[in-house]
Amino acid sequence: MPNTLIAGKRAQDWANLVLAVCLFLSPWVIGFAAEPVPTWNAWIAGIVLGALAIAALSAFAEWEEWVNMVIGLWLIVSPWLLGFMANMNAMWTHVILGVLVAALSAWAVWDYRHPQSHA
Repeated sequence: MPNTLIAGKRAQDWANLVLAVCLFLSPWVIGFAAEPVPTWNAWIAGIVLGALAIAALSAFAEWEEWVNMVIGLWLIVSPWLLGFMANMNAMWTHVILGVLVAALSAWAVWDYRHPQSHA
């Protein structure tokens, strides 16, 4: 059973790493690199998410998942707080990736706090 739990957490951390890379590359791929605010937001959040995912892959800590959840929630609200909601490409990229990051983080915290759910 412990191997299953570790494998599940590792899958969530790998998924967060993939989302971090997608977020970092999104200004070029999605086409909003000309706008500095959403671009820098994506780069900074992507770097922090990537660093946390790598740290979690080496040694899981619950606080990393909580920080990931905060970053995910930030990504969801940042288009309105930073004023780039008019750029649909940047706005939806941030919202969708934010929802995915927050959901993965919530799942990881749930798994950590309820290990019997894998039995």
